Amino acid sequence: MIAKFKPCKLKGQISAPPSKSMAHRYLVGSALSKETCILSGVDYSEDILATMDCLQALGAEITMDHDTLRINPNHFMKTENPILECRESGSTLRFFIPLCLCLGKQVTLKGSTRLFERPLDVYEKLCSENGFAFQKGTNAVTLCGKLKSDKYRIRGDISSQFITGLIFALIYLGGDSSIEIIPPFESRSYINLTISALKSFGADVEFVDEYNIAIKTSKMHAYAGRIEGDYSNAAFLDAFNYIGSKIEIQNLNTDSLQGDKVYADYFDKIAGGMPTLDIADCPDLGPVLFALASLKNGASFTGTDRLKAKESDRGMAMHQELQKLGGGLVFGDNVIKVPKQELKYSDRILDGHNDHRIVMAMSVILSKIGGEIAGIEAVRKSYPGFFDDIYKLGAKVEIK
Repeated sequence: MIAKFKPCKLKGQISAPPSKSMAHRYLVGSALSKETCILSGVDYSEDILATMDCLQALGAEITMDHDTLRINPNHFMKTENPILECRESGSTLRFFIPLCLCLGKQVTLKGSTRLFERPLDVYEKLCSENGFAFQKGTNAVTLCGKLKSDKYRIRGDISSQFITGLIFALIYLGGDSSIEIIPPFESRSYINLTISALKSFGADVEFVDEYNIAIKTSKMHAYAGRIEGDYSNAAFLDAFNYIGSKIEIQNLNTDSLQGDKVYADYFDKIAGGMPTLDIADCPDLGPVLFALASLKNGASFTGTDRLKAKESDRGMAMHQELQKLGGGLVFGDNVIKVPKQELKYSDRILDGHNDHRIVMAMSVILSKIGGEIAGIEAVRKSYPGFFDDIYKLGAKVEIK
């Protein structure tokens, strides 16, 4: 599918979509609670549907009623030789591998080729050290092992999803455990989200100091609540405001622990000059920050290496598309610079690189200069209603 933009300004009120990060965590927390839970305000993006599929494959019963889910975990982790379909969701795959390693029986997790190009070496090393089976192919990984409550050490400079997945598994196992995080520690905010979500179900898990997490025997209980708004996707909506639009974004929790909440401060700094910003703790903001900087006076970004292992190589993807508009990026060692540039309309169709955040970031730019972008269905991964929402706000966009 292709979106064709004419230059436009957006205006009106919009509710931020529910947080994908929080929905993943509350879904798994519901299954770990051992009691029926109710989650409302759920947006059925491809990634959330993947996590729901995997929970059901492991025996949880999920009933959908509009944006509300009822999760019955009575039979969770009781299926024989389950096959889990992770689609393209890195969170789903990394969250469920440790849970599957609690079963002591063979489990296969499947997904897209791109998903299995993304790193899993932390879990592969864990399996090797414990004598577990771990066989990775182009579209699946098959494992067999029996984790136990224990002390674990894990690098902090890798995706926080590995640490979250291990926390889930240790909560399930039920005994006292600990995780020592080897510095440097990136994306700490996502671990804070995990701990916050699990505490809603009564889990006894907390940081005891800067690098150590204690997981204690917990009496989990039911939870009913609404998923808070997503700062990650709100950033793409708010970016329009920095190029002339007037959008009021609602449904954002000002006390949220979401790390991508930092976007507003970063946007202000980009609007005010040519800042140097560290995105090691908020890599999902990379594309929209590059987009806004390309429309302003430029900026430099550090902590960019992790962008290579997302749905696309996000730095290179943005560079290739900006080049079609007369711009581009400059790459260094864990650094990407957006030079001052003047983007212009091009009749070349941009490529979304099968990456939801590339599509949305380039849409911000095209609303300013006009143009077309293909592969827009990628937004289904995190924000299926993105184009409907911006159209309602006055975007001059035609979907074909």
